[in-house]
Amino acid sequence: MLNYIDLYYQHRIDTTVPIEDTMGELKKLVEEGKIKYIGLSEASPDTIRRAHAVHPITALQIEWSLWTRDIEEEIVPLCRELGIGIVPYSPLGRGFLVARRLLKVCLQTVLWNHILDFKERKNKIFYARMEELAEKHGCTPAQLGLSWVLHQGR
Repeated sequence: MLNYIDLYYQHRIDTTVPIEDTMGELKKLVEEGKIKYIGLSEASPDTIRRAHAVHPITALQIEWSLWTRDIEEEIVPLCRELGIGIVPYSPLGRGFLVARRLLKVCLQTVLWNHILDFKERKNKIFYARMEELAEKHGCTPAQLGLSWVLHQGR
């Protein structure tokens, strides 16, 4: 039986508390042997740098997929620079890459149209291109999306 937590995430960072204070408390837990590693969830580049200065961050959980790539300009290079692993959540683009199967099941529910805005032309074009590329490689768009995420490196 383990007497510690392997990876403890600070989810939904409280912006009313300085990240340095939060990290200081988590660092104490590491020193006491209660947790081994510290992770952050959905942190900005500034927050990542400030937190990492107090204690090394092991992992960052953040949305990343072929459909959601806005972390690539700043956050991915920063994490690589600091040796922080990225744990992508919603690697299927919040269901976007399983659109055809999901559409058959959900029959274009209000939720589907609201969250993914599938009716928007650019999304339809993007998904059609994903289907074509997936077919070329003998897989589904979802498999293609997961493969892409896995091939982004550590």
